[in-house]
Amino acid sequence: MPDVQWPADQVERRSVASLVPYAKNARTHSPEQIRQLVASIKQWGWTVPVLVDETGGIIAGHGRVMAAKAMNLADVPVMVARGWTDEQRRAYVLADNQIALNAGWDDDLLKGELRDLGSLGFDMTVSGFSAADLATLTAEPVAGRTDPDEAPPAPPVPASLPGDVWLLGKSRIVCGDCTDAVTVTKALNGAKPHLMVTDPPYGVKYDPAWRNRAERADGGKVGARATGVVLNDDRADWREAWALFPGNVAYIWHAGLFADVVADSLRACRFQVRAQIVWVKSRHVLSRGHYHPQHEPCLYSVRVGC
Repeated sequence: MPDVQWPADQVERRSVASLVPYAKNARTHSPEQIRQLVASIKQWGWTVPVLVDETGGIIAGHGRVMAAKAMNLADVPVMVARGWTDEQRRAYVLADNQIALNAGWDDDLLKGELRDLGSLGFDMTVSGFSAADLATLTAEPVAGRTDPDEAPPAPPVPASLPGDVWLLGKSRIVCGDCTDAVTVTKALNGAKPHLMVTDPPYGVKYDPAWRNRAERADGGKVGARATGVVLNDDRADWREAWALFPGNVAYIWHAGLFADVVADSLRACRFQVRAQIVWVKSRHVLSRGHYHPQHEPCLYSVRVGC
């Protein structure tokens, strides 16, 4: 496209005061992000011109202009989108932000770059990553001293008994039965949550140890590290638990085979099923069924009248 004139073909300087923010810009910029932009400009200078229309209205670069004002810059580089319709301008305000969000990271390459730059003494605070993210991404993997699936034997005297309440910061965990009113009262401690997201036993009689007994076509064992069973996995109807929930919105993960049972139990507690959400997994689960599932369903339900 040799004859096409791009906005970036010509970059000029304009005063910051002459640039007009778009009143309907849906993108937000927190004070922390503005500080990051200021630090970036101080480190590398101005690398991306602000995109404006022919009247000086900002199309892309609102955050950078806010950073320029925080730095008391008199003028900044801009490029002008000439001949754009109002619809094109408004759509690009959205597209410029959303398309960037659609990108991802190659985690291995990212970790390698961050570690290399850190080892060279570069100031990583200008990278845009939080201190917590940097600590997580640059941490060297450490091998554990035990098999992660190896559980210690149960102690003669359990560390937690039914009715015990464990406080973990703002969280409360109760050792007990979710269908018991006393237990639920202890867990809520006077709070009235609006939302319930739960993944109860599915009623499928989960037994992963069957893989250790199964044989492949060549006679070899399938093999699996997971063992044990899920208590109460002979039931899919948990209406006694739904009845103790004081809120109005529930997301219930369940087995697709018993979707009707779960839906009926919700209706019995005056919840209306509004939608089914499907989690598409990255790989299928080896099962004894005719098909190996690669998804898991969730019912989104709302209390009748809400």
